[in-house]
Amino acid sequence: MKTVSSIVENYIKTKPFLLNALSLGIINLTSLSRNIMTELENEFGKEVKQGAVVMSLKRLTEELDFKLNHKINKVIKNIGEITVRSELTDYTFAASETVLNKQADLISDINALSDIFYTSSRGVNETNIVVSSSVNHLVEKHFMREKLIQKLDNLASITVKLPKENIVVPGIYYFIFQRLAWEGIIINEVISTSNEFTILVGEDQVDVAFKVIKDLKN
Repeated sequence: MKTVSSIVENYIKTKPFLLNALSLGIINLTSLSRNIMTELENEFGKEVKQGAVVMSLKRLTEELDFKLNHKINKVIKNIGEITVRSELTDYTFAASETVLNKQADLISDINALSDIFYTSSRGVNETNIVVSSSVNHLVEKHFMREKLIQKLDNLASITVKLPKENIVVPGIYYFIFQRLAWEGIIINEVISTSNEFTILVGEDQVDVAFKVIKDLKN
């Protein structure tokens, strides 16, 4: 059964930036309720009292305040080491029966080199490889017969170590990526393990992205 509260909550959840603004307490609830009345009434199928919408928004704001400002902030404040690497290249190849063998050959070559960045991930249809630009020639030698879907140069990586609690608190990645989106940061790739994640951004945006993540701890 639809209620005013459930309709308001579902509406707000489809608006990520509005959701965060509510959690920060920077929106006038009366003005917001007035602006969304028509959409809510269309969803509800009948007239909705503005006072009921305001009360639903207030209750939702209080819940968000607890979830974000207490649980998430506790994890964010304990972000560990932040590591930046520059001069990276991101390759995307179509998945094939031979691509794993090519990766093994590439790893064999770069293992003998010092201070080389390498990471890879495999999806259903694509294989992604990120390397220091200094070994691009090795990637292109080993993968010359593979189908190249995309190549991005002049990238930098930011690796963030998260506290172990990150795996039991929902919304950590959303909270961080939303802050990056607010600053207009374009994230080319996201690579993660249980307690750390790496983002790839353009070298022209790495300073801003680093500052955004670092400031989350303050």
